[in-house]
Amino acid sequence: MEVPPVLETGEHRPCKWNWCCRLLMAAMAFCFIAMVIGFGIYTLWTPDTAPDPPECLSPVCLEAADRLSATVDPFSQPCDYFHFSCRSRVVSRGRQRGEITPYHGSDKVDTEDGKRNVRKRTFMETDILHDRQTLLLVSIRDILEIRDRTASPDSPEEKVRRFYHSCMNTDAVENLGSQPFLNLIQQVTSTNLGGWPASGHWNRTDFNSTLIKLMNQFNTFPFFTVYVGRDQNSSLGSPSYIQIDQPEFQLPIEWDSISQTSKAKTESLRSFLTFSLQLFTLLGVPPKTKSMHNGLYIALSSELARAAMPLQYRLHNNMMYQRLTVHQLQQLAPAIDWLGSLKATFHPLPVNQSDLILVHNLPYLQHMSQTINKWLLRHEMMGSGPVHTFMMLSLLYTVIPALDSRFRETLRNQSFSQGKPEEEVPNWISCVLQTEKGFDTLLLHMVKERNTNREAEELVNTIHSAIQTKLADLSWRNKDFQSSILKKLRSLTPRLSTWNKMDKKKLTQLYSEVVIGENKYFTNYLQSLILQQRRWCRLLSEPVQFDIMSISPSVSGDDILFPIGMFTPPWFHRLYPRAVNYGLLGFLMAKDLLHLLLPDIHSYSDTPETVSVCVWSQYMSVTEGPGRVGTSVLSQSQKQEVWVQYTALQVALQAYLKSFQWCRNDSALFGLSHTHLFLTSFTQVSCDPIPHHELMAFEPSFLVSVICANSDLCPSWLACSTEQLQLSQASC
Repeated sequence: MEVPPVLETGEHRPCKWNWCCRLLMAAMAFCFIAMVIGFGIYTLWTPDTAPDPPECLSPVCLEAADRLSATVDPFSQPCDYFHFSCRSRVVSRGRQRGEITPYHGSDKVDTEDGKRNVRKRTFMETDILHDRQTLLLVSIRDILEIRDRTASPDSPEEKVRRFYHSCMNTDAVENLGSQPFLNLIQQVTSTNLGGWPASGHWNRTDFNSTLIKLMNQFNTFPFFTVYVGRDQNSSLGSPSYIQIDQPEFQLPIEWDSISQTSKAKTESLRSFLTFSLQLFTLLGVPPKTKSMHNGLYIALSSELARAAMPLQYRLHNNMMYQRLTVHQLQQLAPAIDWLGSLKATFHPLPVNQSDLILVHNLPYLQHMSQTINKWLLRHEMMGSGPVHTFMMLSLLYTVIPALDSRFRETLRNQSFSQGKPEEEVPNWISCVLQTEKGFDTLLLHMVKERNTNREAEELVNTIHSAIQTKLADLSWRNKDFQSSILKKLRSLTPRLSTWNKMDKKKLTQLYSEVVIGENKYFTNYLQSLILQQRRWCRLLSEPVQFDIMSISPSVSGDDILFPIGMFTPPWFHRLYPRAVNYGLLGFLMAKDLLHLLLPDIHSYSDTPETVSVCVWSQYMSVTEGPGRVGTSVLSQSQKQEVWVQYTALQVALQAYLKSFQWCRNDSALFGLSHTHLFLTSFTQVSCDPIPHHELMAFEPSFLVSVICANSDLCPSWLACSTEQLQLSQASC
């Protein structure tokens, strides 16, 4: 009999199903573990373990590579910090030690037959990498030298460029001599300054009407200084006030602490007499009368200066930031039409008798008022007009930058005779600075358009985050202070200090009435003075103003403001490899922030002392014999600066590595990439001269050796050509 097949029942199905489940769960677990391992490898992956990145070949990268080729590669010449100081350090690979390589910026990039041709220009030959302020001027100059043939000649951008080019046209300025100034004070126009007695042509204009014209149209304040600012005795959020102070006297004066008055310096009086006579001569004043007018000018200057007081004396005697209404000041110093003068200066903003102003030397203003009334009365019938001459010479000092070189040379010689030699700067720097004075708002917008972008914002935020992590790991003596500083740092929002209220339409409106000619610098300069006067109005009406020339971060309310002047080549460019941006500007940012937020950290933490001693001991261990630099003991300020710069380098490197967690690509430069490129870029700015480099006891590029000795981030071991570095194994 055939046995029927055994039928599968429900009792057998669970066994097979459990086996499948176990197999599936094991496969899922294996995949999960593989994912965890992969993620771990991905997280721990460092840039230098990645495949070779592509070389950056953009024009800005080729320029950066050219600069990089003139610096010391710490991995091929690791001991060069023994031979250089921050005052003589730029050495090209392959050149002899000590040979200086000047900075070059590209003038123009041409393309011909498919080949790139870069014409070079040397901008200043010096023995250190140029400071940030100068490089910001270079960046602004590059913006001003670009001529857009398609742009409207009435656009603000073309107006500011015409102003700059008219300033650079020195031949046109020299050919005119003193005639533009003489025309200005003698012409019968709406300004109607009425000539001046020294020239023999004066229509005896009213004193206050002339003063108002000088303040309103020429940004000139002969007898006092007017500016806008906050009350330093109030909170940071206090409003801005009109402030009135004593003027800067051209006559050299000194303070007599016994009589508590100022007087002309006896040893300087003769040279100042010669100087002012030269000005009268340059202005064509007849020899028969110039001695008399010069004598009256010096006598009036001396009498006015008697009530001038040094700042420290006024601070000690609570004479600063004294609050008065315009009406009260009028009663105390009646010779000046204060309401009329201030209305003219701040037009179209309203100024009323009841408005509060801040006065910084009321006794001087009272003395000035009495002196003017006395001199007006004494010389009115004589027709000598020394008060008017004083005002015209004050106007001359204002416009000297727009006159021929004889005036500037005379002024420079006078400064030299007073023991205050002025360094002669290149004409392009003077022209950039003069352009900025009148067109600061427009230039701020143009620099922002060129330099700030997503890469800049990433750098700001990553450095800020890395500093928070670093400070949390410090050893603090006071836990309350630690909590306070970390809480403050977390509450501060890092942001670029770009003034975004001025869009293109508002900028066009702001400069709509400005007329700038091609080769008429003196006339253009007068337009700039009007723009400078209008800036006072904006300072009163706008809560926050950003200085285009600022190059250091600052705290404002709940924000850490990073000025856009920091984000300029060669410190930063959006097309640079990130290693360059973090090694250059990232380090400087971190250093600035540590100085800003922790000016006296050694009082609250033991870490700076420990780290600086560790770094210094490593330096001393490899600088034996005649090559030793510095002393065996560091001062407290030196210890703090060593800690600041070493920590800033750590922060910048950590921030750079962290940036790879967000975006894992970067390009190479000059055959270098990632950490190697970062550290080599750092050596270009390790001697940043603003403002703490003199506190460093050694060449800061030595910090690369310390970083590499205490981590496995460096691409190779640093070995001197003559000896192996025997750095301490203690981690700093």
